[in-house]
Amino acid sequence: MSHLRHHPRHHLRRTLTALVTAGLAVTLLGSASDAAAPKSSPAGHGGTWLAGQLRAGLIHNGQFHVDDYGLSADTALALKALGHHPQALTDIRKALAQHVDDYTTYRKDRYAGPIAKLLVVAEDNGAAIHDFGGVDLVTRLENRVSTVPATLGRIQDKSDFGDYANTVGQVFAVRGLITAASASATPALGFLLQQQCPTGYFRLDFADTTASDQGCTAQDAPDTDVTALAVVELWSLRDTTPELRAALASAVAWLRTQQHDNGSFGGGPTTSAANSNSTGLAAWALGLAGRCTVAAKAAGWVRQQQVQGSLAGTPLAGQGGAVAYDHAALRYATYHGITGPHRDQWRRATAQAAPGLQYLQGC
Repeated sequence: MSHLRHHPRHHLRRTLTALVTAGLAVTLLGSASDAAAPKSSPAGHGGTWLAGQLRAGLIHNGQFHVDDYGLSADTALALKALGHHPQALTDIRKALAQHVDDYTTYRKDRYAGPIAKLLVVAEDNGAAIHDFGGVDLVTRLENRVSTVPATLGRIQDKSDFGDYANTVGQVFAVRGLITAASASATPALGFLLQQQCPTGYFRLDFADTTASDQGCTAQDAPDTDVTALAVVELWSLRDTTPELRAALASAVAWLRTQQHDNGSFGGGPTTSAANSNSTGLAAWALGLAGRCTVAAKAAGWVRQQQVQGSLAGTPLAGQGGAVAYDHAALRYATYHGITGPHRDQWRRATAQAAPGLQYLQGC
């Protein structure tokens, strides 16, 4: 599964909502193109399937009987990028506004990554970011940005259970804070750029807060998902500083070197095999950056994982547009359908992969 997550939780609901996108991946995740993908296109079909997964504006995990706020946010980011389903976006915005604390807090705990992602969703959908469900999301996030010199700009959780903030949340924090014109944006961006390694990729995990060097080291593994997410979320802001523009160009150049011959991408150390989460995010990032040929090749691989064709009378009837995590997942669903225990993976994969399908024919 994708790295687009914030961190594990001690509580079941926190565990589920922390999974991102997988992010998102998905990125998400920002706007993939200036024009909406046609509803009749593979990308449009993916968005329609995603919108159909919502119940009262939320993705409900039937296996664990909880609403998954993190995946609901990822769904909003994907639908926004695809340019369709405004009613679904309104429903998600309203539903998340009713559950700000459920997603971002637990008793006295405050979780930086979910706050940052929720701020981006609110900004994307024209919500009142200083009064979202009665919460000032900007202030709440600013309070999670370190002002200590050694870790200046680093987002951090406030929790007795540990600090699990990582670069995924940092990316969303930078986007949200820049868009909100927050004074915390500059240090947050500075810390994010420290997480980029010399060859261009971004690492997933931060150094320990006690470390004198908070930047990437030779021991840090590359992470395709986080690198692609940084490009997706920050590409529209690349001219904010010369340093950000150079960092994103370096990230794009690194991503191009990671593509397999068949167009696919693997993720981080635990998701190194080809998968649609990573490949979809990479296609999205490369397409935004104008690397049209390689983006189309990645989107082509994702398309091979998408439910398509005549489905009437099959176990996949009604599931057109959904994107499987990989070949094995698609093959299993061909005979068994998208069953309860597996639906969560399909939702995460589609949220991160569908926007990348916009680049099937290039940019």
